[in-house]
Amino acid sequence: MKRIVLASASPRRVELLKQIRLEFEVFPSSVGEQLDMKAKPEDVVQQLACKKAVDVAEKLNSVKKGKNTIVIGADTIVVKDGIIMGKPKNEAHAFEMLKSLQGEWHEVLTGIAVVNAQDMKRITDYERTRVKFRNFSDDIINSYIRTGEPMDKAGAYGVQGIGAVLVERIEGCYFNVVGLPLVKLANLLGNFDVKVL
Repeated sequence: MKRIVLASASPRRVELLKQIRLEFEVFPSSVGEQLDMKAKPEDVVQQLACKKAVDVAEKLNSVKKGKNTIVIGADTIVVKDGIIMGKPKNEAHAFEMLKSLQGEWHEVLTGIAVVNAQDMKRITDYERTRVKFRNFSDDIINSYIRTGEPMDKAGAYGVQGIGAVLVERIEGCYFNVVGLPLVKLANLLGNFDVKVL
């Protein structure tokens, strides 16, 4: 049986992997999330996901713990009108992001990388989901920011939390918006003889 390692400390990704009953360990990557704003969003998320997974795989190998180990890396961004939105720098930045998204469609992209730590074979892919926010007032934006929920999330919202009340419609994979497209992940893991079901 293969050992699965998640190269992320994201509580949302941890919960999603538990939901599909995958046995795994958490070993967060120390790779920074510098975004190349000139690259295509789908390339950005795949590159970052791969860097995170490779970073953890190399660390495991350096202490002789990479044998029979599969590492999962992921990265999520929000894209509005071709502009990549990462996580807000502060509350004012979160307000600016949410204001620009309100009443509009945007895209959520998550890159996934799966790396076999033993031979460093890797596969990357990404998922794209369209999300429409409802119209809401500045008071609602400020109330939401006061909850603290937006501060560590791409696009400054969490669809799995109270941020759900901002979302009018989703086209595509809901789990992608949370941070890990489960169907795509299951397919990628299948390439490494890891069966989810």
